[in-house]
Amino acid sequence: MRFGINTLDEFNLAGKTVLCRVDINQPVDRQTGKLKSINRIQACVPTVRELAEHGAKVVLLAHQGSDIEYKNFYTTAPHAEVLTELVGREVRFLDDVTGPAAREAIGALKNGEILLLDNVRFCAEEQTLFEMKLNLTHEQQAKTQVVTKLAPLADLYVCDAFAAAHRDQPTLCGFEQVLPSAMGRLFEQEFCVVSGVMESPDRPCVFVLGGAKVSDAFLMMETVLSKGAADTVLTGGLVANILLFAKGIHIGQASLDFIQKSNYGEFIEKSIPLLEKYGEKIVLPTDAAYLDSDGKRKESMIDSVPGEAGVLDIGSQTAANYADIIRAAKTVFVNGPMGVFEKPETEHGTKTVWNALAQTAAYTVLGGGDSITATEQYGLVDQMGYICTGGGALIRFLTGEELPVVKALRHAAKTFPADQPKE
Repeated sequence: MRFGINTLDEFNLAGKTVLCRVDINQPVDRQTGKLKSINRIQACVPTVRELAEHGAKVVLLAHQGSDIEYKNFYTTAPHAEVLTELVGREVRFLDDVTGPAAREAIGALKNGEILLLDNVRFCAEEQTLFEMKLNLTHEQQAKTQVVTKLAPLADLYVCDAFAAAHRDQPTLCGFEQVLPSAMGRLFEQEFCVVSGVMESPDRPCVFVLGGAKVSDAFLMMETVLSKGAADTVLTGGLVANILLFAKGIHIGQASLDFIQKSNYGEFIEKSIPLLEKYGEKIVLPTDAAYLDSDGKRKESMIDSVPGEAGVLDIGSQTAANYADIIRAAKTVFVNGPMGVFEKPETEHGTKTVWNALAQTAAYTVLGGGDSITATEQYGLVDQMGYICTGGGALIRFLTGEELPVVKALRHAAKTFPADQPKE
């Protein structure tokens, strides 16, 4: 047991029917039906393989696509093909979740066989709108269709979806109310890594916060600074732009208009006390990049950005300074790029920082979709210390919040006795 949660080591798996919730949500090419990336699928392979090799009857539960707009949902059929190749044994797919076909297939599984059910978000009770509107307790989630239909067929529930641990949905928090439960190897690993960053990082510990997910970044920044986890916070992207305005540095009307239009204006006011209290630890850009009327990159000092231009990247001077700080660090946590890295004209800041991450002797931890995309874009995956699959869950964890799935797994550990450790 770790962190008050059972691990796979607490259970004899042979002959058990195991419901394993994974997060293999990946971008899909709708034209070809192929996955554009497989990093999350690769990450869950050790757990799936271990379950099967120890003789479990493995039932995989997963979602695919954004759950705010139904049109973004997609079948998990392509994932079964990729899993089959990576796990080294057949992963059968069934286009059902809780119906008679799914229940019959689960009942017919033999030891070591693996079945992937279709997208759980095809079930209304798994959608975020359902979660937000009804706000079901975990006990109430145990009475939803997906739990009442599948739990009676299972002996054990395993959650390996750390990336979705901030969600409060039945396949994530409901099964723990009625079944012995454990975290999978990926969940266990990510929990250990992010706990280490918060509790006992090697110093100096540098946080690099950028991107456009402003509310998450500011929550995390306040927590890591107040708890002393961060010695220095390097800022970029929209996060830096808001802090600059809060400090009274006007970086162009176009930048301010974008912040207001995105409903982030309130964060300018909220940033003032943060800068007053922790200003010596928060590093802001000293120069910035924007595009001229011809679409060419231009740089200027931070207070000299033309009003009609919008800041799209940190400048070369800032990028070089950030790189030096990263190379001198012992621990670096990264969430979010320095600017619009998807375009060659505005990628310099992110590319420079990412190259420094690859060169530093520090232990580097990256999280969030854009951070992972940038790492893949620059071919630096193998040069990073650890890449977390989670974005939202990781940020929520670093704000000090007990994640819903963690709470549910701890409840199960107290409620249901574990087996003797397997040999």
